[in-house]
Amino acid sequence: MFKRLAEGLKRTKDNFATKVTKLFAHKKVVDAKLLYDLEAELLLADVGVGVAEEIIANLKESAKAEGIASAEEVLPTLKKQLLHTLKPYALPLEIPKNTKPYVILVVGVNGSGKTTTIGKLARNLKKSGKEVLLAAGDTFRAAAIEQLQIWGERNNIPVIAQHAGADSAAVAFDALNAAKARAVDVLIIDTAGRLHTQSNLMAELKKVVKVLKKVDPEVPHEVLLVLDAGVGQNALNQAREFNATVGVTGLALTKLDGTAKGGIIFAIAKTFQKPIRFIGVGEKIDDLQPFNAEEFVEALFD
Repeated sequence: MFKRLAEGLKRTKDNFATKVTKLFAHKKVVDAKLLYDLEAELLLADVGVGVAEEIIANLKESAKAEGIASAEEVLPTLKKQLLHTLKPYALPLEIPKNTKPYVILVVGVNGSGKTTTIGKLARNLKKSGKEVLLAAGDTFRAAAIEQLQIWGERNNIPVIAQHAGADSAAVAFDALNAAKARAVDVLIIDTAGRLHTQSNLMAELKKVVKVLKKVDPEVPHEVLLVLDAGVGQNALNQAREFNATVGVTGLALTKLDGTAKGGIIFAIAKTFQKPIRFIGVGEKIDDLQPFNAEEFVEALFD
């Protein structure tokens, strides 16, 4: 898994970690120019202004306190700072044994990789011994329903679905009742991709949650927001709006293998301060990985 992670982060590594390593190799002392150049590389990797400024300030303080004079000695300290930013939010999804069904509502904008993430997550849960039920709540696209059904057939997981254009809240309602009747462990509900700026569709998402709570006030137990790493800083706006609408409890950051700006994960962690459950580093079934902060930082500099 570490090898796949390192391969998936290659573009970000080439754009950020490799440049930073060379920067330290070419500099002999820790001076204002080195820190300026380092901050520029952090910003180019899309870590965000606030995170970059905090890292530089901490590096200055650490260099002074620990008597670091050589530029090469800064790299281990930088890695510690990056890990410090991510570690509080590296919280894998845990399914309690005494909660049946455990309901996961998956939300996100168009093209973020929601349905694929659901399929991979469902397969992983089933492999771990969980009974899973899927709900095709993306009723706007017939292709989304078919895609989820294909995942279900491939992994022998039942899918609750209606026709395209059906009320998504009704699908969620039926699926929750079916999950209770069948005593499944986990119910995963897909939703239609929507821009965070589309107030009418965001209101519909609220309706889905409201209808679910009529059946069980405790659900959904997890609202998983799927974010495409390639959209950069716009992911922060998406996170804020979805959180304001449905109360996001966890994040899945997809398509890290397709972007050179995977540093956005640091900005998301620091700014949004929500658990990062999964990262996607490729198209293969095992490329959806539980997020591990230590392995992520190590893979960047591997």
